[in-house]
Amino acid sequence: MPPMATMTGDSLPFLDRYFEISARGSTVGREIRGGLATFFTMAYIVVLNPLILGFAKDSTGATLPLPQIAAATALVAGLMTIFMGVYGRFPLALAAGLGVNAIVAYDIAAKMTWADAMGLVVIEGLLILVLVLTGLRTAVFHAVPAQLKIAIGVGIGLFLALIGFVDSGFVHRVPDAAGTTVPVGMGFNGVIITWPGLVFAVGLLGTIILVARKVKGAILIGIIGTTVLAIVVEAIAKAGSSAVNPHGWSLNVPTWPKKAVDVPDLGLLGHFSLTGGFEAAGALVCLLFVFSLMLSDFFDTMGTMVAVGEEAGEEGKLIGPDGMPPRTKEILIVDSVAAAAGGAASVSSNTSYIESASGVAEGARTGLASVVTGVLFLLAMFLSPLVTIVPFEAAATALVIVGFLMMGGVRQIDWTDYEIAIPAFLTIVIMPFTYSISNGIGAGVIAYVVIKAAKGKFREIHPLLWGVAALFVVYFLRGVITNLI
Repeated sequence: MPPMATMTGDSLPFLDRYFEISARGSTVGREIRGGLATFFTMAYIVVLNPLILGFAKDSTGATLPLPQIAAATALVAGLMTIFMGVYGRFPLALAAGLGVNAIVAYDIAAKMTWADAMGLVVIEGLLILVLVLTGLRTAVFHAVPAQLKIAIGVGIGLFLALIGFVDSGFVHRVPDAAGTTVPVGMGFNGVIITWPGLVFAVGLLGTIILVARKVKGAILIGIIGTTVLAIVVEAIAKAGSSAVNPHGWSLNVPTWPKKAVDVPDLGLLGHFSLTGGFEAAGALVCLLFVFSLMLSDFFDTMGTMVAVGEEAGEEGKLIGPDGMPPRTKEILIVDSVAAAAGGAASVSSNTSYIESASGVAEGARTGLASVVTGVLFLLAMFLSPLVTIVPFEAAATALVIVGFLMMGGVRQIDWTDYEIAIPAFLTIVIMPFTYSISNGIGAGVIAYVVIKAAKGKFREIHPLLWGVAALFVVYFLRGVITNLI
């Protein structure tokens, strides 16, 4: 019998060749597993986005219907994540951006109608797209020093871990009435006295054991296992929602729903106005709003895609020699379109989610994982009751583990060189401490430029960094500027 012919690139199945599954050392099974992990760690946005947007009022006192926000949130997240998988071919998922949706709800909408506010989001997305097509967005990030890019990934890892601890209730803000200067503490009054908190702790320890033993699918198994434990605990303890019981589940109550399937209401699609905001609040105020949204989207995604790529390690081939993903332009085009699409659907700007790193940690290396995640979001429009089964306390275990995995890059920073170490330190700590990726990047860039300039090393500062630092100064002072106006 003749020896089996070596399988060449041309003979590989189309799916494998298109997504470069084998070339990146992955398998279809790993991609599906990674897509599932990413979905479960960020499915909360289908519930959380309506809670942020749905209870805010615009200048006329109007509110957006919660069921319509939930349906549109899942629709845009699904379509844009599939777009990322097919066009960007990168394991990155997108959905309504946290932080950005709060700006839209409480700052922008308060000065105009919802349609006007969402119109500004559309404008912001289109402007970002222009910056991508002209190459300026990529050029700016190339200007950032390599070790500062590494610090961005490390900072995002700490940020993810903090999100996990806060979402799970393991970390709580200490009430002002407590009479202490300590801003946060463990659980309630320094102890874990809630059933959800106990579920998170047990789930995290279980996931840690799986990761330490290098079990395939450890993160996904951890999410599912913790969810099952949560359902059992809720059936016995009846903790309920934290909205009713302070010691209850932070968002999703892990109980089997009475209704598993529901028809989505997409009535919010297309309800936006590109010019109304300028008439209602004035051109200068609107330009400041658009600038704030742009700067957040501009750097959040740049940092996120690099951090997610670095999570794959060298064998994953998700980061090139220049420190950027191989299809950077395509990735940024999708992200820009997603920002505009979120505004057009009245769910706020959609952006890349750092939770995608949980899928990469689970084995995802290609855009096929994003397709899987996107399809699940589309199904979530109809199966939204089932999405609510997974509580924050279960999904948060994955965020903490991914935070640990992303910390590894810290060893690549030269801590003896203060000219890069101080900016790197500020980048790393300010992200979690201020709950913002952009704030951390901005602080790092400004510190780097200031230190180099103070030592007379002007030639070591990339020309674009001067402009970026200046923009971040305006960004940090935008509150003062707005008050002056």
